[in-house]
Amino acid sequence: MDVLVWVTEATWPACVTAARDHAPSDARITLLYVADDDVPAAAQGAFAGLLGRSRSGPDPAAAMREVAARAGRDLLDAAAHETGREVRVIQRHGRVEREVVSAAAGSDLLILARDGDLRRLGPHSLGPATRFVVDHAPCATLLVWPSAAPDIGSIPPHPAH
Repeated sequence: MDVLVWVTEATWPACVTAARDHAPSDARITLLYVADDDVPAAAQGAFAGLLGRSRSGPDPAAAMREVAARAGRDLLDAAAHETGREVRVIQRHGRVEREVVSAAAGSDLLILARDGDLRRLGPHSLGPATRFVVDHAPCATLLVWPSAAPDIGSIPPHPAH
């Protein structure tokens, strides 16, 4: 069984715990971290806009990409250590949701965590990228709460018609 675990800064501990608890002992576990290209692109655009065509100094987008890559490696190292077993790590960058779906191709299970409004049950507990991944994953998914799930009473009341 091939298990892909999508790790993010906010949710990786819950995803690693889910992998430890639910993946068979002989499963091949891959940890995936994706850096979003939008932030370096915004920095590059701001740099170009502020300074015009004649740029002086290093491009901030390159520095931001390096910082993101280093942070991703550190996160993957911490997550790999916490799994307590041999894992493979993959680090990508781009449109996060599309990179996760692409990486899940060929996997038997994708483990990911809710990352939206965690105060109540329901669809708003998924951020936009996570919603996209859940809707488009080419394999089974295990969706976990990054902390204790809210009480069942947090479900909104039925709409009056």
